[in-house]
Amino acid sequence: MEPVLPVLVGLDLASAVVFAITGALVASRKQMDIVGFLWLGMVTGVGGGTLRDLLLGVPVFWVVNPLPVALCLGAAALVHFSAHLVHSRYRLLLYLDAFGMALVTIAGTAKGLDAGAGPLVAVVMGVITAAVGGILRDTLGQEPSILLRREVYVSDSAAGSLLFILALAADLPRLWAMAAGLLAAFLIRSLAIRFDWALPVYRSRPGRTPGERGEVE
Repeated sequence: MEPVLPVLVGLDLASAVVFAITGALVASRKQMDIVGFLWLGMVTGVGGGTLRDLLLGVPVFWVVNPLPVALCLGAAALVHFSAHLVHSRYRLLLYLDAFGMALVTIAGTAKGLDAGAGPLVAVVMGVITAAVGGILRDTLGQEPSILLRREVYVSDSAAGSLLFILALAADLPRLWAMAAGLLAAFLIRSLAIRFDWALPVYRSRPGRTPGERGEVE
């Protein structure tokens, strides 16, 4: 399978910038100073890709080419001076996060495949890339974690990654397969935000009494 290097590099750059913007928007909600904007933007932008590359045993993308870090810092600085122009920052944050999640999901999955990982591991790489940046952002910004929100999130990433893998297995051109997975992840997440979609949650039940277990009290 021939890697589509320019597309993967573009996805890494685009996803880093989008996630950096979401990190900076959280910083604006918390009324941080510009250093907080830069730090939160950078960590959010490159966090997921960093863990992905470390797990795959490949050079970390922003260490090889520091352009993603520079773009993250620039995007965060821009948000610092313009966040007040956005009337509904939280709503914008949710949809930007959905788009960033879709981008990094496909980038992470594709990079996993190119590193020689099997389909299952590639899907996991896509999900890790998508989730870790958001987890770091929410933890540092003291926001409710993406893993604790009611709307589906990780499953959206997994669905987009799986569709990408299945499209490749069906001999769809790689760029089209990537586009299909990206669109699926973004649409599912957007609909989850709009209609508050959620998976069934675990509800605790009282344990059986000794009598019900056939035991003598």
